[in-house]
Formats: sequence, C-alpha cells, structure tokens
Amino acid sequence: MHFLREQGRGSAPVPLLLLHGWPWTFWDWSKVIRPLADPAAYGGDPADAFDVVVASLPGYAFSTPLTSERENFVSMADRFHELMTGVLGYQKFAVGGADQGSLIGAQLGHKYADSLYGIQLYDEMPLNMFQGDRFWDVTAGYPTTDGLSPQMRQDVLKFHETYVSHVVTHMFDGQTLTHALQDSPAGMLAWLLKRWRTWSDRRADFDEVFPVDHILTNATLYWANQAIGSSIRTYRNMNLYPWTPAHDRTPPIEAPAGFTILLGEAHPPGAHTPEERAALVGRTGFYGDIRAVNVHETGGHFGPWENPGAWIHDLRSTFRELR
Repeated sequence: MHFLREQGRGSAPVPLLLLHGWPWTFWDWSKVIRPLADPAAYGGDPADAFDVVVASLPGYAFSTPLTSERENFVSMADRFHELMTGVLGYQKFAVGGADQGSLIGAQLGHKYADSLYGIQLYDEMPLNMFQGDRFWDVTAGYPTTDGLSPQMRQDVLKFHETYVSHVVTHMFDGQTLTHALQDSPAGMLAWLLKRWRTWSDRRADFDEVFPVDHILTNATLYWANQAIGSSIRTYRNMNLYPWTPAHDRTPPIEAPAGFTILLGEAHPPGAHTPEERAALVGRTGFYGDIRAVNVHETGGHFGPWENPGAWIHDLRSTFRELR
C-alpha cells in the first residue's frame, strides 16, 4: 500500500485519509495537502490542522501489483482501516473521498463508524450500486427521454454521452481493453485524456487547469506501474463481489457525513442550481447523519485538483464541528 503522509502543524491535528477515484492518482490531491496540514501557513486557523494521509488505491499507481483478483471498494475499506488504525496507530480518523473514494468512504462509514470522526464525500453513491441484471446500465433500464422537457432531455442525453460507453466498456471488456492500453502509451493516454476532458468542468480552460506536466505525470503513474488493468478491474468486481451489509441497522451509514458538490460535474440531469443539486442529497436513504452539503459553482469530477479551495474549506468546516 502506497501513501503519502504530511504531519499536521497545530494544537491537535486530526488524522485525515484522502482517497481518489478513476482515472485519478494520489497526486490529484496534491494541491490540498499542505494547506490542510499547516493551515496557519496559508492564512488559516492552526486549530483546523490535519495529519494528512493520501493513499493510492489498491491496483493504482504504486499500490501495485495486486495480490487479490477480487479487489473492490468493500475490500479496500478494510485495507484502509487497517492502514490507519493498525499500521499508523490512529484511534480515530476522518475521511475525504471522491469517485471510487466516495464508495470506500461510505463503506468505512458503514462498517467502521466507531473509528471515524466523519466522512466528506463528493457525491452520494449507494453501496449497492452496479447490481441486478442490468448492472452495467447507468439508466437502470428506464426509457430516459420519453415525455421529458427539452432541457431535461438534453441533460439526460449529455449524461449518456459522458458516461455510458465508459461504464459498459469497463464492465464488459475491461480485461480485453487492458491489453491494448498497456501495449501502447499513446492509446492509454488517449483513453485517460478523453475522461479528463469530458468529466472535468467544460466551462473552464482545460489547458490551464490541466497542464501538460500534470497529465503526463498521472498517465505515467498508470503506465510505469502497469496499473491500467488492475484499476479498471475494480468496476466489474463491484458486481462480481457485491456489497453485503456489515450490520442490519438503518440507515446503514452511521458516520457523520458532509458533501462537496461541484456544478461542473456532468450529472445528475435536471440539477442546475446549487439549490436543486443540494436537494438531491439524501435521496438514497443510506446516510443517517448528514451534517453539511456544500455546492460550488466551479470544478468537475476531479474536484481537489480543479477547485482545491472548495475541498479545503469544506473539510475544515465539516470536521471543525466533529473534532
């Protein structure tokens, strides 16, 4: 397990585990690490300091090669709990997560709530997603454009264009795709770059937000570590080795939760204003203690890199009340 650790500088730094998604790497959190660890050096309150731990998910970057073919967010949550409480010796810790990191954070909040101050996530992702006969279908089998308003229809079609081919290919042909991507650095870069471009905030200047050095750094972390296949494999593993509850209490996720939502994200359809987007949180019924929902105008899927100020603010404010 690869991780970075930046020791907090303050009176009582809270341990904070930051978890990335796909096709991220740990380095997408790099802009927030030092402001969170040493807030006074960046004009903040030293009482908000964190001991920051940024990990590479199993099968990504330097957390390779995998020793288990069954790795998914459920098993990753167990590994990260052991990292924080067993290896690093923290009695309690906080979690920040996005994309697949949101699922891991949610599972930590379900199974290990007693070990957590709380979780700060980028979206509300149900732990039982990608199940059923149409596990690959992001529309859940519904006729998605019948009877919709022109605006909603446009939103739904944009959502399809952005995500459908990605989810279906990774679910059904991930291992076949791996051979092509691992054989060609240009092919791998094209596959990753398409997602960075279409999932980030399209209203922003892509070349300014994602300098060439950052793109090549992340792509090289996949290429040099032969991590593309093991990272893609986690998609199908969510279906093959599904989530099962660790307890029967409801709601399942008992840890206090906050959400950082960026309106440059392509989904969900029909939510354009901060009020509309915030109103969707809580719809799954999985979270029992939602403390804060913060919606920000700028930034997309790669939030801590695109809008680090939003994540710094939200992590500080949510856990200020939970320390």
